Amino acid sequence: MSHIKEISSIHNPLVRSTISLKEKSRERKKNGLFVIEGIKELQLAIKGLYTLKTILFYPELVAGDTILELIQNISPAPEVIAISKDIFQKLAHRDTTEGIMAIAVAREHSLDSLKFKNDNPLILVAEAPEKPGNIGALLRTADAADLDAVIIANPKSDLYNPNIIRSSVGCVFTTNIAMGTTPEIIQFLIGHNIAINCAALSASKPYTKVDFTKGSAIVVGTEATGLSEEWLNKATQNIIIPMHGEIDSMNVSVSAAILIFEARRQRGF
Repeated sequence: MSHIKEISSIHNPLVRSTISLKEKSRERKKNGLFVIEGIKELQLAIKGLYTLKTILFYPELVAGDTILELIQNISPAPEVIAISKDIFQKLAHRDTTEGIMAIAVAREHSLDSLKFKNDNPLILVAEAPEKPGNIGALLRTADAADLDAVIIANPKSDLYNPNIIRSSVGCVFTTNIAMGTTPEIIQFLIGHNIAINCAALSASKPYTKVDFTKGSAIVVGTEATGLSEEWLNKATQNIIIPMHGEIDSMNVSVSAAILIFEARRQRGF
């Protein structure tokens, strides 16, 4: 326990800065830092080789020895600080935080840094997703299907928004993610000979009639506006999920899951 410091005042500068990182995207971007809550999320951040600066824990909910064991193989080791009940209640977003949170270093997620583990990658592209819950659900689907990458075009939300981390259950840390503008991503896909399959209502084939066994990107837009014309003009093929009810659209994360797992079925997974 000699490696563990203690903070008891909610007016401590670290407490104030942690609150700002949680609440303000501007602070996260300016400092290149963000906050992780929960043991599962922290374990996935460690697995994803994220750099941890500080770990805060509430001793009534989690033992200090448990924290030290969790980070024993991390280099450089993060600072570990025990916090009071008042601080924990001030910082914790939810009761199920399990008494642990961490401050971690953000990544750039550029297209240039994107590497594929397969020669015929399967990629999800989401254009301008706004709702953190939808982004988190897309990342969980990507994890379940073991996609090669998720690319976010024209992002509207900060990837390290606490609600995205929470709704993805930490998959944001272990998923291969890149971001860019729509033109940049289209150029990237074409340059890597990856077919562009756009979920759209017009000039579309049923998704079960499309070959996803070669390098493929499944591109989805928002429920409100769909995909931009730039995507539709460059599509290898527009694809559609036949619907038999009164509406012509589904939640984007549900639609993406249907398309992704058909692609996986074709690939024998």
